[in-house]
Amino acid sequence: MAALTPHPDRLLPADPGVRDLARRLYAAVAELPIVSPHGHVDPRLLLDDAPFADPTSLFIQPDHYVTRLLHAGGVSLSALGVGSGPLPEPAARDAWRLLCSHWHLLRGTPVRYWFESSLALFGVTARPSLDNSDKLYDEVAEKLLSPSFRPRALLDRFNIAFLATTDDPADDLAAHRALGDAVPTRIAPTFRPDRYLEVGRPGWTSYVKDLAGDGGDVGDYAGFIAALEERRRYFVAHGAVSADHGHADAGAEPLDRREAERIYRSAVAGTVTVREAVAFRRHMTFEMARMSCDDGLVMTLHPGIWRNHHPATLAAYGPDTGHDIPVAVEFTAALQPLLEKFGTHPGFHLVLFTVDATVYSREIAPLAGFYPSVYAGAPWWFLDNPAEIRRYQQAVTEIAGFSRLSGFIDDTRAFCSIPARHDMSRRLDAGFLASLVAEHRLDEDEALDTLTTLVVDQPRAVFKI
Repeated sequence: MAALTPHPDRLLPADPGVRDLARRLYAAVAELPIVSPHGHVDPRLLLDDAPFADPTSLFIQPDHYVTRLLHAGGVSLSALGVGSGPLPEPAARDAWRLLCSHWHLLRGTPVRYWFESSLALFGVTARPSLDNSDKLYDEVAEKLLSPSFRPRALLDRFNIAFLATTDDPADDLAAHRALGDAVPTRIAPTFRPDRYLEVGRPGWTSYVKDLAGDGGDVGDYAGFIAALEERRRYFVAHGAVSADHGHADAGAEPLDRREAERIYRSAVAGTVTVREAVAFRRHMTFEMARMSCDDGLVMTLHPGIWRNHHPATLAAYGPDTGHDIPVAVEFTAALQPLLEKFGTHPGFHLVLFTVDATVYSREIAPLAGFYPSVYAGAPWWFLDNPAEIRRYQQAVTEIAGFSRLSGFIDDTRAFCSIPARHDMSRRLDAGFLASLVAEHRLDEDEALDTLTTLVVDQPRAVFKI
């Protein structure tokens, strides 16, 4: 039976001399705490601390990185339990068999790397296949019954010092309040207002009312702005450090006040046009930057995704089920009005992410290399793989330097993959810095200081943790 044993030198440079340097650097940071300032773990998972139901609900159903690859290989999403709650045991076992029998579809992908590392936590040492799928299911399921594999125990084992969730602005954050000091990790909410800013989105007129709560009124533009500002203050009071924005483009062009009021009235009446809705959303992106200057929330911006590209999959399984597809994106012109106004504002932090790899060297790095407010976000979604991370390291640091990086962002719903993703980043950073030492561009003590900063200090500074 083929073994599944993560190699101690995985992702480190192939050249023996450089690899020795990278080993030393990596060893110095391998056990440092994880700082995760952007992700999608449900805080109720940690609040309830209930045992995970089964291997499928832990490793397959919530992870669209996994399900999209299997779907591309001909596996139906329904058979994997996508969009469903915990499956009955026979169905969960069947989904696990599908994963194991299609393990070859993960070859060469970062998903394979994360999965191997995650399975190693559960003592799995055999490569998944159809022949051993039931045995592996039973091995993992037995571990899940142990108190040491419940969510809070894993949180402690993973050594996560800070974990940000992603939350609707209308959320009362009850789970965060209830968690309080129950866990040593700081669990922080993140303000994610996208659906309230997209006034042309179906259903906007009904759910925007939730934004104001019992005492507010979002019937006019002034009330809408006041409600957003109040909810941001509420999030800050409950420990939030950032506001996250993921629209189709990075446009941030302010409207005249009267024009913004007019479009908002049209949105409330349900008569807003597509062009007006786009203009209003770009105006609100500008307004979100203004609010960040006022309340201190770090602004993260990750445009350039065609959300829910396959309507039938959206209808059957819901959003975030693997069919968000990258599109080309532009930052320099789109953000010029915002940066003209706020780019040098004291304390304003703007972290830019992209799924268009060419943008890092052409736009994001030059912007981060001038504006003190701008930071280059870590490679995200389709770019969070070894090849693109290596290209990012060169593309950004040679233009803007290490101090303009955000630090690693895992951006995951798959709880058990968090340490694997951060470990991947640490290994790749160690390898890149080792190459700079080997080329006599850095001394080894500088490389070690830089790596330690990237792992712990940089994300804390950028996200004001």
